[in-house]
Amino acid sequence: MTELKQKLFEAIWNLPTRDIHTHICADHPAARGLHDIILYHMIISELYSAGCPDGARLSEDPTIEEAHYRLERAIPYLKYIKNTSLYWVAKTILADLYDWHEELTEDNWRECDAVIRAKGCGYERAKEIADKANLTKINTELWRGRNHIHDDMFYYSLEWSFFTRSQWGAYDTALIELEYSWNQEIPGPPLPVTLDRSTLNFKKTIKTIEDVDDAIDHYIEKTPYSEIDNMTSHFSTDIKFREVTREEMIDALAKREVAGDRERDIYANYIVNRYLDKLEETHPGFNFQYSLGGEPLPFEGGSKFRSDSVFDLARHVDKYKKINFCIYNANAHQDHAICTLIRELPNLSIAGYWWHNFFPTKMRDIMATRLDMLPTNKQYGFFSDAYCMDWAYGKAFLIKRQLAEVFAEKIEQGQYTFESAVQIASEIIKK
Repeated sequence: MTELKQKLFEAIWNLPTRDIHTHICADHPAARGLHDIILYHMIISELYSAGCPDGARLSEDPTIEEAHYRLERAIPYLKYIKNTSLYWVAKTILADLYDWHEELTEDNWRECDAVIRAKGCGYERAKEIADKANLTKINTELWRGRNHIHDDMFYYSLEWSFFTRSQWGAYDTALIELEYSWNQEIPGPPLPVTLDRSTLNFKKTIKTIEDVDDAIDHYIEKTPYSEIDNMTSHFSTDIKFREVTREEMIDALAKREVAGDRERDIYANYIVNRYLDKLEETHPGFNFQYSLGGEPLPFEGGSKFRSDSVFDLARHVDKYKKINFCIYNANAHQDHAICTLIRELPNLSIAGYWWHNFFPTKMRDIMATRLDMLPTNKQYGFFSDAYCMDWAYGKAFLIKRQLAEVFAEKIEQGQYTFESAVQIASEIIKK
């Protein structure tokens, strides 16, 4: 790095930073072993692409036998992903947090795993890592907060039923998502993006329009608004968003067994519109987050967001003016178009570099564009999407390195001074 970039990186690294979106579990917030670092799902995708036989995520709480089995099968393929930015981040995590500087091999990975396990995965270790990355407050899913055992570290999002998410090869996903929450008295974890329907065994299933209405009312009633800062869902580009009538919904419900694109869209639109109508009425000013630009594939997902969906989003956000929407975008191609919406919609903002945008070349372009186009209070410069504090540290390293690159260019062309660059960086990463 040049002297200016290094100076900027050091200044930005030392800024207090809020991580506004993670999946960290409060009962094991730091890495439990090497698998939590090397088999983070974004790296699993790279390993699977390189030929590793396993493309699915690990179990939520893998046994040591499962973790070691998957590591043993993955390690031989690391040599093919040494060029990637995520491998660079993984190496940085191992070096900075565990003083591990060797390349992982079939001969030494168990030694590295033992080093990580010896550090522990509890609160004190996570706090040590968070302090090292200057992370002051971390968001996670409500159910992962484990009954608020570490509220000094975490605040919470509700990810429960995703009414406007699509599933691979399925057309009644909105109904399944609604049935899922209808069968629970307290919010549980969200359904996985790669859902195995054979695992579902609902006592209550949706058959009539009255069932739909009752299930939506149940969802609203059981949402613990006092415990959460926001709700998070997904805005699928496969769905065409519009107003639908009650009669259309009744007709679509009768066709559930043979549902196609049309019925999928009707289910999603009826449910989300009725839900947001009630949310706006009962909780004006509430924060509602949408991920977009990432659609499911058999194992993970790909980057996809149609041009028409940009204006679907605009109409959707404009309709609910009393709700504050924030989006996470995984499609770099549409990021500029989305910025044009944010300039015109006071209740829409954007955060971070989600999933398929989390690569330095994409991040720098996105950062520079948003800085040029959007007020600082309409953009959030950091979230990690991490599943352990180690990856929150690693992504802080990567994001702040890219911020230093972008701000250096703007200083060199006379747009910012060094002092104003650091101030702007502070405004977008410590909200």
